[in-house]
Amino acid sequence: MEREFFDDDSSIHLFQLVHMLQRSAMMHMGLLQDTEGKVHYNLGETKAAIDTLSMLKNKMSGNLTNKESTMMNGIISELQLQFVKAPSRQRDLEDQVAESEAVRETFTNPQKGPSEIIVDEEE
Repeated sequence: MEREFFDDDSSIHLFQLVHMLQRSAMMHMGLLQDTEGKVHYNLGETKAAIDTLSMLKNKMSGNLTNKESTMMNGIISELQLQFVKAPSRQRDLEDQVAESEAVRETFTNPQKGPSEIIVDEEE
């Protein structure tokens, strides 16, 4: 994090912690891939991270600068918005995976896959 943006070292350390919780929440909502490139959905972990950020904000009430408070509010609000959308994103991903598996199965075992007879109308 850049020193010029934050007022002091304690702000830098605070937002390093906030960033860790934010990344955890985003990863568990399928918005970020893990180090192996996998997508995860664990809304319990996401809720815990958002709740922890909200608790920190409340416990630090009156001790944050306007800039810090604005950043905290923005991060928490965006995570809450994405949390509401996460189940829909998860269903869409599961549908895509199922469709990919069906296509892969068709090419792997064509005799078991769906087939169509195409007739040339001009004949």
